[in-house]
Amino acid sequence: MINDFVKGARFALAGLSLARTRGIRRYVLIPLLINIVLFTVGIYLAFGQAGAGIAMLVEWLPDWLDWLSWLLWMLFAALMLIVAFYTFTVVANLIGSPFNSLLSEKLEEKLTGNMPPSSGRLIETLRGISGAVISEFRKFGYLLAWAIPLVILSIVFIFLPPLSLLTPIMWFIFGAWMLALEYLDYPMGNHGFTFNEQRAVAKQKRRLMLGFGSVIMIMTMIPILNFLAMPVAVAGITQLWVKEFSESALQIKK
Repeated sequence: MINDFVKGARFALAGLSLARTRGIRRYVLIPLLINIVLFTVGIYLAFGQAGAGIAMLVEWLPDWLDWLSWLLWMLFAALMLIVAFYTFTVVANLIGSPFNSLLSEKLEEKLTGNMPPSSGRLIETLRGISGAVISEFRKFGYLLAWAIPLVILSIVFIFLPPLSLLTPIMWFIFGAWMLALEYLDYPMGNHGFTFNEQRAVAKQKRRLMLGFGSVIMIMTMIPILNFLAMPVAVAGITQLWVKEFSESALQIKK
């Protein structure tokens, strides 16, 4: 159980060196610039609004929960960090999806010697770009389907102090899973897999995917490292796809 989680984390960390591989670095540049711009805005907004949001929450609480204000400050701050940084990651991936697909394509070619079906001809490249953008909107729909119940549950937990400790943990696990799916789309999308097919493949090795997503989630919350998170994640998940999923998934696809 723990071995799969650790293996997934290692794939994420391996992305740091893969993104610097000769012949790959130039494809990292645009995703890196997108991440720098959006996360700079995200950090400014998240920290600028966090204090006001927490103060409003504490004022809104009934008097009998005043003694919990210090705990709610910490929980709400942690939750805001997770949600804010994950939200900006989704936006960054939506904007950078065509460039991330290209990065994954070139890295897979380097790792295997074979180019994905979306490579080569101009028409296939254009289809790949449009497919990447459409896939981002499908992932966003899946995100909302799970995020809305989580928001409701988080609000309920505010009035159940012992359970409120679970709120940041739930959101972290959810964010890690969504990030893993987010990035798996790039190598699998290059092979023509739909989002539903990608989820079916990912569920075969949930702990592996959660280990990968957890490392990327932590990276998005650490200054400077969050700028690197997107290209590093694309590189790491492409290697994970090649070594763990591609053979069995492509056999099923045929």
